[in-house]
Amino acid sequence: MTIRAVVWDVDDTLFDYTTADRAGMRAHLRAEGLLRADEGVERALLRWREITDAQWARFSAGEVDFLTQRRDRTRVFLGRELTDDEADAWFRRYLAHYEAAWSLFPDVLPALEVLATSHRHAVLSNSSITVQEHKLRVLGLLDRFETVLCAAELGVAKPQPGAFLAVCEALGLPPREVAYVGDHPEIDGRGAAEAGLLSVWIDRGTAVARVVGEVVAHRISTLAELPALVRADTRFGAPSTFG
Repeated sequence: MTIRAVVWDVDDTLFDYTTADRAGMRAHLRAEGLLRADEGVERALLRWREITDAQWARFSAGEVDFLTQRRDRTRVFLGRELTDDEADAWFRRYLAHYEAAWSLFPDVLPALEVLATSHRHAVLSNSSITVQEHKLRVLGLLDRFETVLCAAELGVAKPQPGAFLAVCEALGLPPREVAYVGDHPEIDGRGAAEAGLLSVWIDRGTAVARVVGEVVAHRISTLAELPALVRADTRFGAPSTFG
């Protein structure tokens, strides 16, 4: 079966989110005077990431909306009650430091260039369109994608099949003709495979979860491996490279 389109995750797939988040939060902690004597920088950064992951899980499960998860990340991290306006202001100050550290992974532009004429391209993210379109525009990528779909507006998040099927519908293609590339082995890798897409896990070394069991998917360590994979489409009979 021919793969006609590649759908991309954004954070830690195209965009080096982990590095930007750590650098941004480190600068923010210093600017806010929040470095405590009893908690080093690395512990504070780890705590922020754990809180972020927990609140994103609530958002992905549909328990809270996008803005609420941001406010709750701030409240839990600071350990005190804040009004919505106070939480929003604190998060905006963090965003200024975070955005100053934005960058693409070095393998992104070469891969997109190689696939520019042979495949259509789209984005599916568990964020919001406002956030991700701004990010892609700043990074110089937005015009490369036919469509950008995000969980906050779709009302369904990865790894639920509906999220992946929505982007296939937007492209007017059946899932079997679409590849999905993401950095998380469960949310992206298993989710895309179970929705019927060609699933590609780009292992950036940032995922905190591991796949349990078998899934027809492909693991790559650099996007330089992607063109050969989507042109060959070895999904049938290929062993899982997860685990």
